[in-house]
Amino acid sequence: MAELVVEVQRAAAGAPTTRKLGDWARAAWRGEGRAAEVVVRITGEAESRHLNRDYRGKDKPTNVLSFPSEPIPGFDNPHIGDLVVCAPVVAHEATAQGKSADAHWAHMIVHGMLHLQGYDHENDADALEMETLETHILTGLGFPAPYADDEAP
Repeated sequence: MAELVVEVQRAAAGAPTTRKLGDWARAAWRGEGRAAEVVVRITGEAESRHLNRDYRGKDKPTNVLSFPSEPIPGFDNPHIGDLVVCAPVVAHEATAQGKSADAHWAHMIVHGMLHLQGYDHENDADALEMETLETHILTGLGFPAPYADDEAP
């Protein structure tokens, strides 16, 4: 697999190290020999809420938003897109779900990276494919399967 360059922007505290975030993003990169770049922006609730409202029509902060980069005809741009991760939401969810902070952060980075690469969960078949891949990547990184038994792929 080709190298994925990960730029981390920190607009809020509470995220794992840049190295961990990069390792998790690279584990989810399916670029088949193509070099790429991604930005991972760590935000607080206000920025996450603003972006989620403006781009998804949901007026609340959310765990991770994915913004795929649109290719420009005739221009080879390695930037695949941006992930925006809300540190307080991820911390709250990890506690509420009884998961370690790193396990949930890794899941959010992997989940977002797969969205940047065209995976989604809009229907049952697509959700099964994406969740199966997420589980494979995360267990390969040494984390438990991210979905409860009743929601496992």
